[in-house]
Amino acid sequence: MPLPKAELHLHIEGTLEPELAFELAARNGVTLPYADTDALRQAYRFKDLQSFLNLYYELMAVLRTEQDFADLANAYLARAAAQGVRHAEIFFDPQAHIARGLSLGTVVEGLWRALDGSERRHGVSTKLIMCFLRDESADSALETLQAATPYLDRITGIGLDSAEVGHPPAKFREVYAAAARLGLRRVAHAGEEGPPAYITEALDVLGIERVDHGLRCMEDPALVERLVRERIPLTLCPLSNVRLRTVDTLADHPLPAMLDAGLLCTVNSDDPAYFGGYAGDNFTAVRDTLGLTEDRLRELARNSFLASFLEDDEERRARYLAEVDAYEFGDAMS
Repeated sequence: MPLPKAELHLHIEGTLEPELAFELAARNGVTLPYADTDALRQAYRFKDLQSFLNLYYELMAVLRTEQDFADLANAYLARAAAQGVRHAEIFFDPQAHIARGLSLGTVVEGLWRALDGSERRHGVSTKLIMCFLRDESADSALETLQAATPYLDRITGIGLDSAEVGHPPAKFREVYAAAARLGLRRVAHAGEEGPPAYITEALDVLGIERVDHGLRCMEDPALVERLVRERIPLTLCPLSNVRLRTVDTLADHPLPAMLDAGLLCTVNSDDPAYFGGYAGDNFTAVRDTLGLTEDRLRELARNSFLASFLEDDEERRARYLAEVDAYEFGDAMS
């Protein structure tokens, strides 16, 4: 039985496994530029964030209908549940789909087909977070937020992702202020490729409640002190960091030092189909490579539920935390 955990940094488009990509391509009459699933899996090798993003957006072409998005989400939820995920806060990128001619409704309604029944089918509670592409304009982000108004009963929060360098958080000041007025929770990618100053800016200008990635905070001791003092969660993605060359090897990952510093760290999978592992795989990898103790692993699992946006259901949060506390470690920790 895997260690119970929440996943807080997961791009649903990044769960598109080669087999499903080919299945959806056949369904929708899309020709992929790869001979077969093995050839596509070989393409899941990247030099950096941009080379990953190029393939990531290319493969989105197979996602055309509500059913495609439902199938994508259900496939993720089944895999996540098998690795101990009890609660998932799922990112999606509406602008990337709207740019392909899809309606926002197709995306949200399709994902909701899976999420609405997720607890019954998979034993996983869910929330949906709409991300803006930081390499698109702030006006585009604001238009997307406005287009999402009919679906805000299904969207818990907003995020900010895609290429970080050269796109500081302050660019999106207006849309985050608008989201706050709508009562949406706010997160943002910061301090992955970008400098620690982007984390500070995201906190001060965007009012984010959780930092996605954030590992470069360790370069700024004053920022680390602030994150600890204010109990701002960080959603780390160790296997992603290695694949995208943010750290050279997993053994170089700052996670142990971050935990020692008192940071509220969580471990997540980011884009697991591309980065070689789902949530449980990331837990297993950091345990084996970084030598994390059972107490540390339990701390990471507890942190994931503490950092989740479950303020509307504290009874559920307490139940999940009790599952973590009662967990007995064995061979199937992941």
